[in-house]
Amino acid sequence: MAASLGRLVIYTSKIDKMADFYARYFGFSVLRAGGDRIVELIAQTPSISLLLHPAAAKQKEGQVLVKLVFDVEDVSAFCEAAMADGLDFGKIHKADGYEFANAKDPSKNSIQVSSRAFRE
Repeated sequence: MAASLGRLVIYTSKIDKMADFYARYFGFSVLRAGGDRIVELIAQTPSISLLLHPAAAKQKEGQVLVKLVFDVEDVSAFCEAAMADGLDFGKIHKADGYEFANAKDPSKNSIQVSSRAFRE
């Protein structure tokens, strides 16, 4: 029996900043259910949801064991639009038929925009 990946949990002490960041730059809708300490970010395209979970006092934010990669057709155009709105991606790298650029979210998690999904 196969299972599909449906959600990704991000532990953070910056719930509101993270919700605003992913809504502003990546178009997620923010769902806050009464009595639930988890904030769900729902993608507007076929994608997985992000769950923002309060980090425990001893959890270290921003470890680079996981990177969130967002598929965009035009990396340069996306990075320019993000920069105009306050998010600075690093250098655009060219790989085997696609481009990508990296940045950090408010909790210092690694994020990337990549055109890899659109290469021919």
